[in-house]
Amino acid sequence: MWRTARLTLVASLVVIGLLLLALVLWKLRVLFALLFLAFVIAAAMRPAVESLASRRVPRPVTILGTYVAILGGFVLLLWAVVPRAKTELEKALPTKHELKVETRQSTGVKHDVLAWLQSHFDRLPSATQVVHPSLQTGITTLEVFVGIFFVLAAAAYWIYERDRAVGLVVRLVPPSHRHTVRHTWDLIDAKLGAYVRGQALLVVLVATVLSTAFWAIGLPFWLLLGVFAGIVEVIPVVGPLAAGVLAVGVGLTIDVRHAALAGLVVLLVRLTEDYLVIPRVLGDAVGLSPLLVLVSVTGTALLFGGFVVPLAIPLAAVIATVFEVVVLNKDPAEQEVPTVLFPAKDVEATG
Repeated sequence: MWRTARLTLVASLVVIGLLLLALVLWKLRVLFALLFLAFVIAAAMRPAVESLASRRVPRPVTILGTYVAILGGFVLLLWAVVPRAKTELEKALPTKHELKVETRQSTGVKHDVLAWLQSHFDRLPSATQVVHPSLQTGITTLEVFVGIFFVLAAAAYWIYERDRAVGLVVRLVPPSHRHTVRHTWDLIDAKLGAYVRGQALLVVLVATVLSTAFWAIGLPFWLLLGVFAGIVEVIPVVGPLAAGVLAVGVGLTIDVRHAALAGLVVLLVRLTEDYLVIPRVLGDAVGLSPLLVLVSVTGTALLFGGFVVPLAIPLAAVIATVFEVVVLNKDPAEQEVPTVLFPAKDVEATG
């Protein structure tokens, strides 16, 4: 009886400990998501850092230069898009008074839409609130900046510490598995880096092509729509669909012809991207089927929330690579990763 009671106590303590550990991990999911994002960014940057380091360019200079270039591109984007978008919105949207009058005079679906717009107009902050934001808004903004700083700093540190971490993990496994573990880590790093660099190229390409095409067909907000379509490329499945629906909706504000042209443009760009650009740029970088991508995106959104959706494919790629090596007994050293700005061999050579 005493032995049974002791085993029951031990089992209960183990179950409680596992539940507490799961609870702690769940509470820290945002931290883990930020860390994983930092690792993904580091994987994309590391080939350039190591390549320039071999040419006697200090690593901190390359990392800082990359961050400055990203910040400069973001500022340039705001400078190019925000003033034009603000002007177009001010011309297109009625004032609050005009909206109230039109709402009272309309009926049916139009009345419902205008009433919805009016209710959201009433919730917009005043100029005083924009200049002097509330305490909660200030705290949220500070949290965002802290998160961005954490990700960039962690990515920079990981570039330095990655090889040491790999060496530590390799020493913890049996000697017969060390070769596989090291090459699996290198393969995952190469896949993540290729995927991120390829996605960055696709964002720029899609934004440029669609902005030009929307301008050519006379679509309102052409620059804003094109940039939005490029940015949402990082959201698998849902992003391109949302961009297409939005473009068609804006086209309908003019006539059916513009809506059809907008839909046709988005469709042609999407087909070109899927059948010509992605096979040549990304190839089989992550090795995921469309069904697995859809399942991973949906599952990630349901489990962790929408903010983690851009990380769904990299996370699924890590899991799929480990599954192939452990379960399917594939040799990670023999698998190839497509060249995206930097050859995958350079990534492996620096590991």
